Amino acid sequence: MFGLIPKDEKFFDMFRLMGTIIIDGAQQLKDMLDDYSDPLTSQRAIKDTEHKGDSQTHEIIRRLNKTFITPFDREDIYALAGALDDILDLIDASAQRLVMYNVDQPTDDARKLAEIILNSCHAVGRALQHLGGKDADICACCVEINVLENEADQVCRSAISHLFDEEKDPIQLIKWKEIYETLEKATDKCEDAANILESVVVKNA
Repeated sequence: MFGLIPKDEKFFDMFRLMGTIIIDGAQQLKDMLDDYSDPLTSQRAIKDTEHKGDSQTHEIIRRLNKTFITPFDREDIYALAGALDDILDLIDASAQRLVMYNVDQPTDDARKLAEIILNSCHAVGRALQHLGGKDADICACCVEINVLENEADQVCRSAISHLFDEEKDPIQLIKWKEIYETLEKATDKCEDAANILESVVVKNA
């Protein structure tokens, strides 16, 4: 892969750093839900990580605007940067909703979704590490991300179904439905990033 393409290794390094930031944010979200003793402090830490992701996204775009020859299509670099930024935005949005809605304790389903998000982000990070390397390594990560997204979708549907069956307080129902859907959307964005990476592999095969 990328054998005949002039490699701007800086782009690869920047994407790898973005992968690390995403994993950090996902780990912070999982830790927040596993130990819910100080959700506000946890949420603020996640917000700081989200800001780091924003800064890294801006750096990628700035370099893209200044680079004549890129290691893969400019449109794909822009789309990938945006998809990665969206993952962090939704991790942050999930933490914000837990605090904003004064959630006393997270549910088992919320913890499960946070675990799937973390696993998905690790897979995204591994795929980014392989940029400029072997097609098969990237594709294997993308398959894993797709499987995890399907798992998150099932957990979310089951959790919402359980809410409608058992939650008597309509306000709580609305709150938790939105939290579950926001968590699940983070895995959707991981899948979006995987789809872009697969497109890059196909175009540069």
